[in-house]
Amino acid sequence: MRIPKKDALIWFSFFASLPEEEELSPRQMEIAYAVLTQIERAVEHQNATLMQAIPRLQTLDNRTYFVGDRAHFPKGCRSCLTGTGLSAIRKTNTCNLRCEFCYDYGEIENQPPVGDGMWEIGGSKYYDADIDLLLSIQGKPTGISYVYLEPFMEIEQYYPVIRRFREAGVHQHLYTNGTLATEQNLRALGEAGLDELRFNLGATDCADRVIDNMALAARFIPAVGIETPMTPSFYEGFQHKKQQILDTGIGFINCAELHLNPNNLGNYLGEPMYMSRRGYISPVWSRQLTLRLMRQAQEEQWPLVVHDCSNRTKFARDLNRQAKEGGWFGASSCGCEFPTLPFAAFLPLLQDDSFPFLEEEPMPDGYRLDQLVL
Repeated sequence: MRIPKKDALIWFSFFASLPEEEELSPRQMEIAYAVLTQIERAVEHQNATLMQAIPRLQTLDNRTYFVGDRAHFPKGCRSCLTGTGLSAIRKTNTCNLRCEFCYDYGEIENQPPVGDGMWEIGGSKYYDADIDLLLSIQGKPTGISYVYLEPFMEIEQYYPVIRRFREAGVHQHLYTNGTLATEQNLRALGEAGLDELRFNLGATDCADRVIDNMALAARFIPAVGIETPMTPSFYEGFQHKKQQILDTGIGFINCAELHLNPNNLGNYLGEPMYMSRRGYISPVWSRQLTLRLMRQAQEEQWPLVVHDCSNRTKFARDLNRQAKEGGWFGASSCGCEFPTLPFAAFLPLLQDDSFPFLEEEPMPDGYRLDQLVL
């Protein structure tokens, strides 16, 4: 169903006016899905045009796109996309910043603790002493990541666990906003055996002290890079400090396509949105900024990898995880993070005359406005 854009706007305006608890009829849902597909097709067409302009664009087994020296492609991402490295280790339930793109925006103070002296691995709780037992019974992953929320709030507790996984030969990467990093704790992380440190540079609008900490980290940790949601503010901040950032000696920039949930959606209402495969909802500009940055990196010959960590990449990641865990053919856990579709979030795009649908056809019999009860 190639629903015309004018009809899409009428229907989504109506759906947005309904109470959240009111369910749509099957035919109304068909129309809703048709609209989302029309939007996605147009967005993907725009992205494909941008990708064609990127010199020497590469893929990792057709699971993601990047530019730069393949040898610098982050091993944590390689483990995530082709290996068994999707094990997230959680410890710290607090953060010293409040970022508008954070998935826990407005809920930071309500995050449940993991437990004193405990670590959450694979959804279960472990004491430090249990890790040897875990490694002796279950097959070790190719890689693990330390997430949730800001590990440097209590980074001293991470050293012995990092050391133990290093002894087991597991690749480890850790995420930070970089504001609490010091020469002392960065050196300690390197000595413990951390393989990869990723700075969310967008969390501080490319603050000078964080850029300095990235250069410092590169002295002690084998692989250091940036991983941040792609937003206009980060893109602009990066451009202002581009050479300063490139001079730090980092090896990669992971450009994460920003996806939204009920916590952070309100910070981006009014922006053009699309939905990827009935799953993540993202601002249209997020991946487009990534593709523009990748083209710039190639044209200016930056000495690092720029990785397109898009919604498509995250979909491939989940398919890989399901396959490695013995899932059935086609198994995927990707899905919408909203209990009901936020129809109002798509209205700005549908109201934008400069955003055309690729193809439009008259609504089929039984689906026209004069045949369906609003």
